[in-house]
Amino acid sequence: MPHKILKSAHYIELGSYQYWPVLVPRGIRLYTYEQIPLFLRENPYITDGYRAYLPSRLCIKSLFILSNETVNIWSHLLGFFLFFSLGLYDMTTVLPASGASREDYVIYSIGLFCFQVCMLCSVGYHLFSCHRSEKTSRRWVALDYTGISIGILGCYVPGVFYAFYCNNYWRQVYLITVLAMILAVFFAQIHPNYLTKQWRRLRSAIFCSVAAYGVIPTIHWVWLSGGFGAELIQAFIPRVLMVYLIAAAAFVFYISKVPERYFPGQLNYLGSSHQLWHVLVVLVFYCWHQSIVPAQTTCSSSKDCRASPLWDLRL
Repeated sequence: MPHKILKSAHYIELGSYQYWPVLVPRGIRLYTYEQIPLFLRENPYITDGYRAYLPSRLCIKSLFILSNETVNIWSHLLGFFLFFSLGLYDMTTVLPASGASREDYVIYSIGLFCFQVCMLCSVGYHLFSCHRSEKTSRRWVALDYTGISIGILGCYVPGVFYAFYCNNYWRQVYLITVLAMILAVFFAQIHPNYLTKQWRRLRSAIFCSVAAYGVIPTIHWVWLSGGFGAELIQAFIPRVLMVYLIAAAAFVFYISKVPERYFPGQLNYLGSSHQLWHVLVVLVFYCWHQSIVPAQTTCSSSKDCRASPLWDLRL
C-alpha cells in the first residue's frame, strides 16, 4: 500500500484518473477493482471508485466524497430521516386525528423504528466496509444483514396486526411465526460460513423465503375477509400487490447485478444494481407505511368488529 502517497495526497485519485477536482481529507484515495482487498471484491462489473484501507476516522470523512458507495450511503441516510419524520408526523397528527388506541401507537412505533434501524445498519455497512481491518468490515456486513431482517419485521408487525385486527388468534399465530423466523435468521448469522461467498445464494434464499412467507397470511386474510369481491380486499389488495412487485424488482436487481453486468465500468458511480436496490427498498417501506395508515384508520372506525361487514372475520 502506497503509504507515502496517502500521507501527502490533497486531491482524490479517482481510480484510473489521476486527479479529481475536489479537495478531500488527507489520506483518502479511490481504487480500481484490482487494487482493493479480496474481501471487498463483490461486484467485478463495478470497476472503479472504491474506498479502501481506511481507519474509522477517514471512513466517516469519506461520507462527503464521491465514490461508488456515495449513492448507497446517502439513499439510506435520507431514508432514515424520511421514516424518522414520518414517525413524528404520525405520532403528533395522524394517530390523534384517527382516535388511535395505545396499541396503534405501539404498532406504528415498532414498524417505523424497524425501518429506521434497517436504514442505519445499511448506512453503517456502506460507510465502514472500506475499513482497513477485514474483521471490522465483516462485522458491518453482518450488521447490514441484521438490519434487513429487522426491516422485514417492521413490515410484518403492522401488516399482520391490522389484517387480523378482529381475529386475535390468527394475529398471534402469524406474529409469533414471523418472530421465530427472524430469530432463526439471526442464529444462522452466527455460523462461521454465513458471510462467505460460498453461502451467497443461501443467504439470498433465506431472505427471499422470509419475505415471501408474507403471501400465506395475505391469502388467509383475503379468504377470511370474503374473497376478492369484498370491499375491503378491493380497497387494499392493489396496495399489497404493488409493494410485492416493487420488492421483487428490488431483489432481481440485487442478485442479477443488472444493469452494470451489460455496461461494465460505465455505471461505477450512478445507476448500478445495488443503488437501484437501495432506492427500491426505501420505496417499499414507504409504500407499506402509506398502506398501513388507511388500514389503521379503518380499524379505528370499526372497533366493534361484529358491527362492520368489512371485518366479519371467521375462523
